[in-house]
Amino acid sequence: MNSITDILKKPIVKIFSLNGISVLVRILGGLVTSKISAAYIGAGGFAIVGNLRNFLTTVEAYVTLGMQNGIIKYTAENQKDEQKLYSVLSTVFLSLFGVVLCITLLLLTFSGYWSEWIFGNDEQYAWLFKVLAFSLPWYAGSLVFMAVLNGLGEYKKVIWLNISGNILGVLLSGLLMWKFHTNGALLGLILFQALFFILSFYNVWQRFPGLPFAKRKYFDVSILKSLLSYSFMTLMSAFIGPVIYLAIRNNLINNFSPDTAGHWEAINRLATFYMMFASTMLTVYFLPLLSTAITPQDTKQIFWSYYKSIMPLFAIALAVLYFLREFVVLLIFKEEFLPMTELFLWQLLGDFFKVGALILGYQFFAKKLTSAFIITEIFSSIILYVSSTLLIAKFGAKGAVMGHAITYFIYWIVLMVYFRKSLFGSN
Repeated sequence: MNSITDILKKPIVKIFSLNGISVLVRILGGLVTSKISAAYIGAGGFAIVGNLRNFLTTVEAYVTLGMQNGIIKYTAENQKDEQKLYSVLSTVFLSLFGVVLCITLLLLTFSGYWSEWIFGNDEQYAWLFKVLAFSLPWYAGSLVFMAVLNGLGEYKKVIWLNISGNILGVLLSGLLMWKFHTNGALLGLILFQALFFILSFYNVWQRFPGLPFAKRKYFDVSILKSLLSYSFMTLMSAFIGPVIYLAIRNNLINNFSPDTAGHWEAINRLATFYMMFASTMLTVYFLPLLSTAITPQDTKQIFWSYYKSIMPLFAIALAVLYFLREFVVLLIFKEEFLPMTELFLWQLLGDFFKVGALILGYQFFAKKLTSAFIITEIFSSIILYVSSTLLIAKFGAKGAVMGHAITYFIYWIVLMVYFRKSLFGSN
């Protein structure tokens, strides 16, 4: 009994427990927001909000130049050397200040164009991109401050910030949707992250009163080059993925209806909740193991540990979700969304293939296999776009989830072939 108590008292166990609470709060918050969205904006509103969500994913990556992992790494490595740490932080903040300024000007100048491109031949949302432009410095600041706190090893603060931020985000989104419906949902996506800046800034200010590193003399070009080496794969994913999903959603809106696109968006939104468990387990547990694996046998053991432990549990969860699909739709959304139950089979099948491929895909990041990552990313994106476009013409929204399943089945097979020595090599 004492040994169990000792284990539970270990910091790593407490961190994992807190992280579990954070993921649970995030999922519950997402479910509550989805329920409110279903009540106030309907299926058509889901499609519009989904388009903005995809755009913000790209903006988030480009406004930080995809350097968040690099910021964490170099902050962690240099936190005991004040001068080097100041150089890292100064380089990050001054570089990203220039990037934020450029993107802000682009958003303001071409607000009408962005509205037409994201929402389809309609400039009525030009105002939204002006709001995003003015909130962008705070939006970017919150992302960078969280990366810095992560790098400093302030795990408890980061987790509690995520928990409190998610609760705040649900309250803000709920209030805005209640007052302004679809416009409120769109504003909530933008203002939440900007509001989150206050919480993250306060914690960084406590660690660095007066922000002494925010000076030109600490800027170091060599550090910037090192940070940018982490950017390419992240920026690639952040551009291709959202563009493909925007094209699919607009295809459904233009050739069927906003409601049809909304049903597809709702099944994707639901998928993000259960996919959090797999992605969190990969990021927190399996990615560090892959990064430190030395021999092919070490990697093989990690791969098969994942397939024997995570995959069966995930398959059971998906099977239960499929049989309860009507109940789940009514619980999370409302009766208007019942047509999306027809999308479950192909969506869940695709997500099973996706989870199978994820562990192999993380090997690209663990070993910095940039060229292979880019080729497979472009290849899978082409398959997703082509298969979805062809199948949507015949099956509507069901064609989009069929394309999703086909894409990740092929992607998983391709990765198994590429990493065959690590997967199937002899002992």
